[in-house]
Amino acid sequence: MRQAVILAAGEGQRLRPFTVNRPKVMLSIAGKPILQYVIKALAQKGIRDVVLVVGYHKEQVLDYFGSGELFGVDLKYVTQERQLGTAHALAQAKGAIKDNFLVLPGDNLIIGETIDRFDTIEPEAVLVKKVDNPMRYGVVKVQRGTVSEIIEKPEEPVSNLVSTGIYAFSRAVFDFVEPHLDLPDVANRMISGGQEIRAVETEGTWLDAVYPWDILSLNAAILQQARASSAGTIEAGVSIKGQVSIGDGTVIRSNSYIAGPVVIGDGCDIGPGVCIFPATSIGSNVVVAPFTEIKNSVIGSDVSIGPGSIIEDSVIDNSCDIKGQFSACRGQEEIAVNHERHNVNFGAMLGEGCVLGNSVVAQPGVIVGNYSQIRSLKLINGRLPDRSLVL
Repeated sequence: MRQAVILAAGEGQRLRPFTVNRPKVMLSIAGKPILQYVIKALAQKGIRDVVLVVGYHKEQVLDYFGSGELFGVDLKYVTQERQLGTAHALAQAKGAIKDNFLVLPGDNLIIGETIDRFDTIEPEAVLVKKVDNPMRYGVVKVQRGTVSEIIEKPEEPVSNLVSTGIYAFSRAVFDFVEPHLDLPDVANRMISGGQEIRAVETEGTWLDAVYPWDILSLNAAILQQARASSAGTIEAGVSIKGQVSIGDGTVIRSNSYIAGPVVIGDGCDIGPGVCIFPATSIGSNVVVAPFTEIKNSVIGSDVSIGPGSIIEDSVIDNSCDIKGQFSACRGQEEIAVNHERHNVNFGAMLGEGCVLGNSVVAQPGVIVGNYSQIRSLKLINGRLPDRSLVL
C-alpha cells in the first residue's frame, strides 16, 4: 500500500468548546495535533503519498502541515465543502486515488504499531480493535475472519470488537459510495453486494476523542512514549524524575518538582516551588507561578496560571489568564452533552481565552466556554456557554 486518504474535514461538535476555533484533527495532544500522529504513523510505514480531505477550519491544517515535507510525506489537499458524512468525504478524494489505498480518520490517535501488517494487506479490509465500551463505536460482527456487518453504536453490542475507521480499499469502493452515507454504511453495502471485507485486529494504540474529557486519556497514552530531554534552563534545587521533556528557552525555577511523564513546551516560566505530576503536558509560552500544583492535565499555549493554584484532571485551552488560588479538582459529576447524559470524573475544561479572577473554585465536571470571564471568589459549575460573564 503506497497511498492513503486521511479524513480531516470534521468539526467534532461534542468536543466543544475546544473545536469552536479549530477542527477536531488539530486538537493538541502532548503538544502536537492529533493529525500529526496519524501522518507520522503513515510515514513510519513508508506511505508518503497522502491525500488530506479538509473542510472545517481547513486553513489551520494547510498552514500547519503545508506540503508535508517537514513530516516525511507528500500531501495533496481536497476539500469537502459540506460535511455530509465520511463516505461523502472519501468521494472528494476519488480523482486523486491511483490504486489500492488506506483510509484513516484524522481525528483518532494512532502510532506506527497500530497499522502493523495492515499497511501491506490486500483490499478489502477493516482494522478492528477490542474495547471496553463498544456502545460508542461501530461494532463489527465477524465470521471466520470476514466481516458480516458493522452495527453503529448499538444499545446491546454483540461483541467488544469495533471498527477503528481504518480501511484498506480498492477503487471498487467508489461504486458503493453515495452522499449522506458514512463509511460503515458503505462497507455494509459492499458486503450485501457480495464483496468480502476481512477483519484484521490490532493491539496497537487507537483512541478516539469524542468528548472534551477524552483529551486527558489521549494525552496520557502519548506521554507513555515520552523521552527525557531538556533544551531549557533548570535552576538549582529542582527535582526531576522520570521522562520529562523541557522545551527550548523554558526556565524551571528553584525548588520545583516534576515527575514524568511530562512534556513542557518552549519559552515557559515555571516556578519557583511548582509541582507538576505525571500525565501533564504544557504548551509553549506558559507561565506557572509559585506554589502551584498540576496533575494529569493538558495546558495549552500562552496560558498564565497564578500562584497557589491546584489543577488536576483538567484541560485549559490556549491564552487563558488565571489568577492566583485557582482550584480545579477532580470528582464525580453528571453532565449533558448534546442531550446525552454522562457520569464523568474530571476537574475543569476551560475554553480558549478565558479570564479568571483570584480564588475561583471550579467544581468537578465544569465546562467553561471560550472567552468567558469569571470574577474573583466565584464558584463555577455545570456548563457555561462561550463569552459567559460571571460577576
